[in-house]
Order: sequence, then C-alpha cells, then structure tokens
Amino acid sequence: MDPTVPTTQPLHSQLEAMRPQLVRFALLQLRNQALAEDAVQDTLIAVLEQPERFQGQSSLRTYVTGILKYKIIDNLRASTRERQIDTAEDQSEDDAIDALFAADGHTVDMPRQWGDPDRTLEQKDFFKVLEVCLEKLPAKNARIFMMREWLELETEEICKELTITSANAWVLLYRARLRLRECLDLNWFGARG
Repeated sequence: MDPTVPTTQPLHSQLEAMRPQLVRFALLQLRNQALAEDAVQDTLIAVLEQPERFQGQSSLRTYVTGILKYKIIDNLRASTRERQIDTAEDQSEDDAIDALFAADGHTVDMPRQWGDPDRTLEQKDFFKVLEVCLEKLPAKNARIFMMREWLELETEEICKELTITSANAWVLLYRARLRLRECLDLNWFGARG
C-alpha cells in the first residue's frame, strides 16, 4: 500500500507502512541502527500525539518526512554537542551544564522554525526515482548530499560529522550532484519527455 495516497485507513496503519522507508532515510544520515530507529519512533509519536497538526496541505509522507528531517538534525547536533561538552580542568560538570541555559532557564540555542516541506516531494513518483538514484550513489556521496541539500547543514557541520576536509566535502558533493543529475535525466526527466 502506498502511504502517499489518501486513504480511509487509520493513521497508525499508514504510518506503519511508511516506517521502513523512514528508517532507511534516517539510517543513511545517522549511521547507527538504534539512533535511526529512535529518530523514526520519535517522529511517529509526534504525529500520533497531535494528529490534528496534519492539515492535508501536503501528502502525509511529506509531512512525516519533514518532521523526521528535524529529528535527524537534532540528533546530529546533539551528538556534536555531547562530544564537545568536555569540562575543562577548572570547570565542574555542573558549570558545563549551566552554560547550556540562559539565566531565565531557557536553552541558549533556540530551536529552528520548521518551514514548509519541499513541494517536489509531494510528487511521489519523483521521490521514488530520487530515492532509487540516491541508493545507486556510493554511500558517502549519498550521505553528504542529503546532509547538505536535504538536512541543510552547513559545510563546517558536515565536515565535523564526517571528519573530512571542506575540499573533500565539495568534491564529494560535486560528484553526487553529477551522478544524481545523470540518473534523474535518464529516469525522470527523460521518461517524461
């Protein structure tokens, strides 16, 4: 059953049908099965806890994927922060934790606004072709492309996460874009002409 087709099927059944694709997408970015499963689980819980937030302005799949995107970004940033919160010799663990919060008790870094999911993703056929094209890429090229173009991470964040130089990142992005363009020309744009 295609989860992007409107249906009278219960929401939880539609979400369960999407789950394998969501896990594959999360795994591509997080490179850890448990973290990917957790991100997808958090996403599905968010949708199920507030089903009224889905207003049908996009497909359910686009809506859920948009939420997952931000769960992945949060996870990547959290893992980076967790690695960086080593306390200095003259700083206690409590001081390091206190530095994450403002005097009023709110977090120092405010969460980003979610924005609207990309309109192209509403075209389920395009998304399927893009997914196939991404799967044909070498894993590192696909991952860096998704981090830059889908998750919208800055090059500096990507380089830290993948432990590569910015020059290497740009080469990998260039190669990924070329291969994706070729694949989409053959399998999407050429097929539609």
